[in-house]
Amino acid sequence: MGRFIGRQDELKRLMDVTKKRTASFIVVNGRRRVGKSRLVEEFSKQFDQHYCFSGLPPEKGTTQKLQIDEFSRQLSRNFNTPFARYDDWSDVLWTVAEKVQRGKVLLFFDEISWMGSKDPNFLGKIKNFWDLYLKKNDELVFVVCGSASSWIEKNILSSTGFLGRISFNLTLRELPLSDCNKFWPHNVSAFEKLKVLAVTGGIPKYLEEINSKESAEDNIKKLCFIEGGLLVEEFNRIFSDIFLRDSDIYRKIIEVLSKGCKEQGEIQHELKLSTQGRLSEYLKELELAGFVSRDHTWNIKTGKDSKLSNYRLKDNYLRFYLKYIEKDVGKIKRGTYALKSLASLPEWTIILALQFENLILNNKKEIQHILGINENDIICENPYFQHKDYRHSGCQIDYMIQTKFDTLYICEIKFSKNEIGSEIIKEVQTKIDVLKHSKRFSCRPVLIHVNGVTQEVIERDYFAAIIDASEFLEK
Repeated sequence: MGRFIGRQDELKRLMDVTKKRTASFIVVNGRRRVGKSRLVEEFSKQFDQHYCFSGLPPEKGTTQKLQIDEFSRQLSRNFNTPFARYDDWSDVLWTVAEKVQRGKVLLFFDEISWMGSKDPNFLGKIKNFWDLYLKKNDELVFVVCGSASSWIEKNILSSTGFLGRISFNLTLRELPLSDCNKFWPHNVSAFEKLKVLAVTGGIPKYLEEINSKESAEDNIKKLCFIEGGLLVEEFNRIFSDIFLRDSDIYRKIIEVLSKGCKEQGEIQHELKLSTQGRLSEYLKELELAGFVSRDHTWNIKTGKDSKLSNYRLKDNYLRFYLKYIEKDVGKIKRGTYALKSLASLPEWTIILALQFENLILNNKKEIQHILGINENDIICENPYFQHKDYRHSGCQIDYMIQTKFDTLYICEIKFSKNEIGSEIIKEVQTKIDVLKHSKRFSCRPVLIHVNGVTQEVIERDYFAAIIDASEFLEK
């Protein structure tokens, strides 16, 4: 087990739950490989007894009996008892309950959605397991975890059967850039780290595979373009494990969004759907899974959310796979694919810019901190867009913050392998000129970059702040 990096806030929040004098029922969810099990493993060090059970992946041929048999084998190993067969979840859960009646116990059910996928009464049995047995031990913490976030939301968090029983719900997201930075030594440049992060995002498991003694290009080649690389077949595993049903529609939505942000109507049009039907549900599930972000724009005058929203593919690996790995996956698996260089990949500079923008938007709190904005003073913040009408042109702002002091921070996120020149000033000012806002608002332009700006940009003193992305990494 590798060293535990980051997640100190999440660990503290879990620890705070244990300070109460009653048993705790905790739900942890988040994207595959985001570090849920590793966080609970670290949390378990605070307990005298720690027992972990994990469901079988929902592959073809996996039956309820196989799930119960596997759970029974884990029970035997956890408690050092002879293996016994059970015919029903109620019986095997009761056996576990007998073993955890006393003491400071952490009981962990990993991938609970897999466990119960074949038994329609499974969740009712879990409810009884908690009500009749587990909660009677005031020192016990019961943690259930899963990558199928939409299943957990529907069947546990939003279920009347579990109403009032959940002590804490923790959703794990990508690591912030400041924690991603800890996977490299200090002598590696921010530009090189960001090239890797453009592929991996802040996903701990992917970052653990990085060899910091090798270049960004060599690491990406080994992960993505060599037979057996972790990220060669990861895409298919993600979709088969998470949605527990036909994943074709989810994949098609991701493919549409990999080309850029879209409104729901635009997604419907590209998918050639006659009606939006269940599209909203699919998008919500992708959002809960941590793959897609729904970025609401808003009415600057009132500060209220608009009906308009863009869906954005926020997961860097998924876009990289669809753009560069998928079309050559056969050759990669046969060991016959040879990548010349990352720069030789088609539209690499454009994709790198989209991936960089994702990394920054996944660290919005840090932008606010660097700008010295108190979160209590923020009315709205998000990527912002306005449609063209008869009076105004359309525009899209990478990230905008509106404060209660009638200030708009217009943030331009720019990835370039060279210094950014003064043409950026005209580009940003054009957006401000067409932005619909009253004269009482002050607009403060902000530039977020990675490889520096020219002296002319500095001397013209146009930007309220020029933020180097290395500030996010070296926090």
